Amino acid sequence: MADLKKERLGEGEALLKKLRRLRLRAAAAGKDDRKQLLALMDDIETVRRKLLRECAQLEEEFRVAEVRVTALNTYARVAQTGRRPPRDH
Repeated sequence: MADLKKERLGEGEALLKKLRRLRLRAAAAGKDDRKQLLALMDDIETVRRKLLRECAQLEEEFRVAEVRVTALNTYARVAQTGRRPPRDH
């Protein structure tokens, strides 16, 4: 999994930069250049799908991290209860 994270590092930023460039190209394209506009729309859709995939992966990583934090907090609470001296009632 660590290799996958290294491989993806910065991919979201690169996709956002590409999307900005595509937006600029689309704004500069002539309204009558149907072929170029269709190609740009296809490129934008491809980048959009990749960004959605990236978001889903990040959501999964956050979910896993949340489960780990909960488990660690529970472990810490249990460990502390074992160290406390018994209460006198």
